[in-house]
Amino acid sequence: MSRRRLGLIGRSLGLFGLIVHLTALTLHPVQAAEVSVAGAEIRVDGAPFAVRGAAGEGRLNLLKSLGATTIRSYGGDPGALLDEAQAAGLKLIVGLWVGQPRQGADYADPAFVARQRDELQAIVNKYKNHPALLMWGIGNEVEVDLADPALVWPEIEKIASMVKGLDPDHPTMAVLAEVGGDKAAHLRKAAPSIDVLGINSYGDALFSVATRAREQGWTGPIVIAEMGALGQWQAATTPWGAPFEPSSTQKAIQFRRYLRALADQQAGAITFLWGQKQEVTPTFHSLFLPSGEWTEPLESMAESWGAPVPGGNHAPRIATLRVAGNPSAPFADWGPEGGAVTLDVIDPDGDPLEVRWTVMAESAVRGIGGDKEDLPRAYPEAVSAARPTGARIGNLPAGHYRLFVEVLDGRGAAATANLPFAIR
Repeated sequence: MSRRRLGLIGRSLGLFGLIVHLTALTLHPVQAAEVSVAGAEIRVDGAPFAVRGAAGEGRLNLLKSLGATTIRSYGGDPGALLDEAQAAGLKLIVGLWVGQPRQGADYADPAFVARQRDELQAIVNKYKNHPALLMWGIGNEVEVDLADPALVWPEIEKIASMVKGLDPDHPTMAVLAEVGGDKAAHLRKAAPSIDVLGINSYGDALFSVATRAREQGWTGPIVIAEMGALGQWQAATTPWGAPFEPSSTQKAIQFRRYLRALADQQAGAITFLWGQKQEVTPTFHSLFLPSGEWTEPLESMAESWGAPVPGGNHAPRIATLRVAGNPSAPFADWGPEGGAVTLDVIDPDGDPLEVRWTVMAESAVRGIGGDKEDLPRAYPEAVSAARPTGARIGNLPAGHYRLFVEVLDGRGAAATANLPFAIR
């Protein structure tokens, strides 16, 4: 605002009026958007709104540059993330965490139920007028690991009804782990206060997930609230049960296919995970390395959403990570002396590449539904003769391990792959 304009306002309002005016601008810089549901569409200020983005937090300007419109959270106080989303030009699906029975939530305990509702009510009242708010995400896979999911539907309905009573201006979404067992139909019948169906789905199930939900009678909007190239529960495994993880290049290829399929099904798409976490491995679902570099699936997101690749840079591509002497083997099974691997990698931009090799124990304790896992032990002494085209592995006790390779282009992008192996 120019000084001349300030002077005009000051003369017309007086000093006190000027202070009140500027305070109002600070406290209410942008009016809250009007969000509604019309048939299978979500609308913001009357216009159709395409939900496309990621689940997680941080680096929201980068997410926006990919053509994203939305970020999804899971629970806790969303204030800081709402402000960051607003600054980046994104909308936020605010997660209202609903306790999961498999983690000890007891819906037969009136004290627990009342305390949880009070906590969620406080969040809704505090943030219902925030301009970055898109909708309320009520729970995440609350039904997982239950012999009878019908036990949780009534509480989801009660929470959704409470939220709509407090904030009729933003839709409610419940998030299910896929829709097998007619879960979409059961939710539709038991929780009529839910406006949007959220589904966490992975791998080739994404080709038909929204269609299958429609076949169960869901007529409102559908958002794939988590999507990924492959879930560890879907993957083929070694004889000792270690899931095979696709390389970042293979994940990017799958992302392109799945995002196109979801667009054809008119479903929103939220990729998982916008960040980094240990789940079977440190890279299985992470779109970033622990050191912060982004991986090739971000390029797939940008291409699918009509945006340029991040910074005009392309991530390295891993063609193969193979067992030396047995290149068709999907895993290694070595004697006490260990063995060797070969790597074939390129960079589309011709950037010089740094290659990092790491050996870790195979994850022994795995969470359910994304529960926290500890990072397995690393064995830096196990890698020798490391070079950009391969490495030798040895000096390990008998057991099950995984060899990881990270390829960095020095411009913020990276590629990843890993290979399970056994030492007899």
